[in-house]
This record gives sequence, C-alpha cells and structure tokens, in this order.
Amino acid sequence: MKRNGVVAESVPHSARRLTLVVTSLEAGGAERVMAALANAWSQEGRDVTLITLHHARKDFFALSPAVTRLQLDVLGSSQGVADAVMSNIRRVRALRQAIRSSAPHAVIAFTDQTNVLTLLATRGLRVPVVVSERIDPTSHDIGRAWKAARRWAYPMARAVVVQTESVANWARTIVPAARVRVIPNPVASIRPAAIGARSLMPLPELPANFVAAMGSLGVRKGFDRLLRAFATATSDRPGWSLVILGEGEERTALEAQAASLGISTRVMLPGLIEYPGRVLERAGLFALSSSSEGFPNALLEAMSCGCAVVSFDCPSGPADLVQQGINGVLVPPNDEDALAAAIRSLIDDPARRAALGAAARDVNRRYSLAAVMHQWNTLLESLA
Repeated sequence: MKRNGVVAESVPHSARRLTLVVTSLEAGGAERVMAALANAWSQEGRDVTLITLHHARKDFFALSPAVTRLQLDVLGSSQGVADAVMSNIRRVRALRQAIRSSAPHAVIAFTDQTNVLTLLATRGLRVPVVVSERIDPTSHDIGRAWKAARRWAYPMARAVVVQTESVANWARTIVPAARVRVIPNPVASIRPAAIGARSLMPLPELPANFVAAMGSLGVRKGFDRLLRAFATATSDRPGWSLVILGEGEERTALEAQAASLGISTRVMLPGLIEYPGRVLERAGLFALSSSSEGFPNALLEAMSCGCAVVSFDCPSGPADLVQQGINGVLVPPNDEDALAAAIRSLIDDPARRAALGAAARDVNRRYSLAAVMHQWNTLLESLA
C-alpha cells in the first residue's frame, strides 16, 4: 500500500508507537530528516510523538496533523558548570516525563547532546532507544564533558545510526559493530511551517547564469572559501553570479567579504526560501564548500534537481553521493584553487554540465524516501 508516495509496510505491534526526540525543528539537515521520518511513519499508520527541547516557535518544518507534537522549551544558556549540570538534570527529568507519557514501543533520538540526554532520560524504562549521529564526530568537537558523556551513554543504545561508512568506523569504537547501522538521508521535500522562528523570503529574481550554494551561514559551511573561489573563477566572466541560500550568524561577514572582493553586485544572499528546489532547478551549477558534513543534504537536493555539482571531498558524505566525473566533480578538501578551477571549467562547458546534471538525478532513485524508510523499518523490526 502506498500513501503520499511512501510505501506503507506492515507495522509490527512492537513498533507501532514511536517517540522521536530532536533538539528543535529549526531549518537544518537533521531537523528536515526528522520531520520527514515523523510524517512518513504517521502515514504508515504508526502513532508518532515528536518531542523537541526547544519551543515550537523555533519550528521551520511542518509536521503532519497526525503527529503528536510535544515542546519542552528547556534549552537556554547556563552560568557556570554547576548551573549547566542542574539545567541538564532538569532537561532529563522533563524529557523522561514526556517520553513516559507517550508510552512508546521505541524511541529514536537525533544529534549528539540530545542523544545523551535521551539515553539518560530512558534509563530503567525498558524501551529500546536508537540514537543517530547527524554530523561527523571526528570533525566536530562537542567539548570534553559531552564527548565523555557520549562514550559512556552510547553503549546503552540498542542501535547507533550513522549516515556514512566513515562515521560507522568511528561508531564501532564506542559500541559493538552489530549495533551500528548506516542509513543515509532521503531525498524528501518538507513543507516549511506556516509560522516559524524566521520569516521565509519569496523566490528572488534570479540572474540568467548563476552558481548556487545552500546551507546555514556558519563557519563550517565554508562560504568564505566559496566567495574567494567564485571571485577567481569568474574574474573575466562577469555574466555569472553566486546565489547562496540560507541564513546564519556569518551573513554580515560574508556580505563584507563579497564587497572587499569586488563581487557584491554578483552575490545574492536571499535568506531562507520556502522551496529552494525552484532556485536549484535554474542554477547553472551547484557548489559545496563545507569543511565537514554529516551527510550533505544540500548536495543531495541539488543533485535531485539535476544540477551539475562540484564539491570539496570533505568528511563525510560527498564521496558517497558523487561518482567522480560521472555525476559530479570532487576536489580536494579546502583547496580553493581547485574549487575555482572546477567551477570555471564547468562554466565554460555547458554540454558537460548538462551531462553531469542528468546523471545526478539518479539520487532520486538511490535515496528515495521509500528506500530509506525501508531501512529504518528494518531496524525497527529488529528491536522487537
């Protein structure tokens, strides 16, 4: 049976009630996937409860009305170590109460610190807990205390889900190999919430020829490197622009950098767009400049739209998606000159861009929501 494009599999009683835990439903890759899973499981006929530590006013992604939404609103800054410890105790208590009230057959948590809090909150509840890392832990420092807590808590999980084999190798140093599962992200469009923490911008008036990029405007996404590479690649190609979709704390710095490079009139930062696919479908090519990824959702979405893509071969994820020279181009991590050369080469070769973009669309088959849901459901069945 198929509902809204998702194959509804047989739902075993032991996994009929699911409780999902994530920090928030703000604009982000982990949040998008959690919302997609929640909606898909509810369409399959499961009773789904989704808990966030943040308030619902932070929501960017919309949930199906069939999903029960619990908002704890327990996050905030702490003053000193003692206050941080007490704050986390309060979070664990609130989370435990919310999980118990949902009476789940299984609990699934996303992101490192939230995973630890969820494992603490479920101790003694006799419910299987699955935690999922959504970044590459070898490239992202969560601090000594949280790192130690993660190594101590993760063995309590029935399974640890990661998105790439390289991160699976890390996970196997913490938990038995049999408990580690590799499940990639799906290609799935999630409707933004009607009311969100950030206003959505309308579809901008786009230039005729442009390179697209997408992600939160933070340091890890490397948009400063992309600006320099783009400036080099198009120094004598003024007909090309750069459109970076997303929002974040680096906006002012990126705008200032574009001005200093003399390309501010050819750089657009339109913010959060309701349907970014409409921009990606019109892009000449897509560039990913991150220093690290957990699984590059932006790259996956661009490929699904038929974009020719060029990406740093950073840990982890781009090499899982891109077959070099067949459906995209990989360049050495953080190598701005190589990125600039690849962008310039693709700009000058529209036939190659078309061929790469056509091959890239195969991700719609490889990473379909139905295929990824089958992997998650196989994991759920193993918990019985």
